[in-house]
Amino acid sequence: MTPVLGGKATVGTLFGSLVPMSMLDLDKFRATPLQHDPYDFLCVPGFVKREYLEELHRDYPKVDKPGSIPLGVFPQGPSFDRMIAELKGPEVCKAFSEKFDVDLSKYPTMFTARGMCRPTDGKIHPDSASKVITVLIYMNPPWEATGGRLRILRSQNLEDYAAEVPPEEGTLMCFRRSDTSWHGHYPFEGQRRAIQMNWVKGGVYIWHEQWRHRIGAWAKGVFGGQPAGY
Repeated sequence: MTPVLGGKATVGTLFGSLVPMSMLDLDKFRATPLQHDPYDFLCVPGFVKREYLEELHRDYPKVDKPGSIPLGVFPQGPSFDRMIAELKGPEVCKAFSEKFDVDLSKYPTMFTARGMCRPTDGKIHPDSASKVITVLIYMNPPWEATGGRLRILRSQNLEDYAAEVPPEEGTLMCFRRSDTSWHGHYPFEGQRRAIQMNWVKGGVYIWHEQWRHRIGAWAKGVFGGQPAGY
């Protein structure tokens, strides 16, 4: 009988030890060329393997408010935790370092999750200078709306775009932050799930951790006691 971890997370063996199977398709990531127009970016549909999507939808943080929320504030399940652990791991860091030709091992990572989108979200911006690489992983059903599709922009004009990314389940979009890494989308209101991972410069990481703990304390006060289980 094949052992399992957290539902479909089957394991293999390596030198006699059980090794969880990867939830991420790093081979597909490595095979996808880095685009340079208008800045360094790439999009990888199917970066999260299809066989894990159902359990990741189930275990996604129960974010029912707009905005970027630090992980741990809202309840999330074990499959989601396992994917985050993999994203934090050395293989992912190595793959992204090679792709962008920068040693990311010296930068800490920061994670947030989005669950709901407001009509005012999606305004054009380049990301803050504290971010080195931005990674977005979308977790939504097939996307039919015209709003909410991220555009990689050549200028501060939503119609001046090099690529458009529908925020569909398992799709990764990542880019090197610069003063001209403009991106945004047309308005959308409703559920729009996205995990954001950033390699960041040290100071902002410390600030983020303090912010996370403050919000966590607020959430406990609102919900009472410890956050609800999975």
